[in-house]
Amino acid sequence: MSKVRHFLDVDRLDTQTLRHILDRAVAIKADKAAYRSLFQDKTLALIFEKPSTRTRVSFEVGMRQFGGSVVVLKPDDMQLGRGETIGDTARVLSRYVDAVMVRTTGEERVHELAAHASIPIINGLTDQTHPCQIMADLMTFEEHRGPIAGRSVAWLGDCNNVAVSWAHAAVRFDFELRLACPAQYGPSQALLDWAKAEGTGRLVVTDSPEDAVRGTECVITDAWASMHNTDIEERAAILEPYQVNEALMGLAHQDALFMHCLPAHRGEEVTDGVIDGRHSVVWDEAENRLHAQKAILAWCIGESL
Repeated sequence: MSKVRHFLDVDRLDTQTLRHILDRAVAIKADKAAYRSLFQDKTLALIFEKPSTRTRVSFEVGMRQFGGSVVVLKPDDMQLGRGETIGDTARVLSRYVDAVMVRTTGEERVHELAAHASIPIINGLTDQTHPCQIMADLMTFEEHRGPIAGRSVAWLGDCNNVAVSWAHAAVRFDFELRLACPAQYGPSQALLDWAKAEGTGRLVVTDSPEDAVRGTECVITDAWASMHNTDIEERAAILEPYQVNEALMGLAHQDALFMHCLPAHRGEEVTDGVIDGRHSVVWDEAENRLHAQKAILAWCIGESL
């Protein structure tokens, strides 16, 4: 039996595999017609335990553009929300569809699905990581500025799920990631220990947004509160100094890029002048979710093992 290819987290794949997926994404974007039948007679199940715009539309459109079909499942649609185990759900879906994308809460739910499935499981987002987003972000950086190896990237705000996946990417693709976070929202010691043990890339942790941004080639931020956070007002007060505004962007390299995974809360973590300004590539970044995820699907179900 062939080994199943799951796309669970950036840190669970080697650099060669991740580079192959990125290169495939670039090829797919350049010549969509060449891949029109790539997913012919294939079906992707999309499980959404969290709201979604970009993840749902990009996966659904990508699958359909290449000849496949999708089944969208929400908690109220499934027995999983009525007590059926994750393992039993995985076993049943493995008999019906060719892959499952899941957008959920805890990382352990994705890993449990993968442990019991005989088809690929794709992590569409958890409270801990967001690997599909980071593949699109890497693609966006490289199409604007070339190879990311050896470059510098600054993250401002909470070290949330997107930031963790950026940290995984910094290690796998050998670039510097400067994490500017208040102490209570900084990276976990486990993440820092993992990066040090891997021995590639570089994580720099600071509480100074100015130090992080100064001279960097890419500035990234995200909403101050994720979907699972309840302390919204407290977080906003603590994170206010980390807003990406025109003055802060002025400290970055003159050709620095600005990224945001969206949705953006304009006037909070980023100003209109930045997100709509000359540094911003957020719309290319959003589009590249489509191409990067097609490449992930191609690696999972469209290529011979």
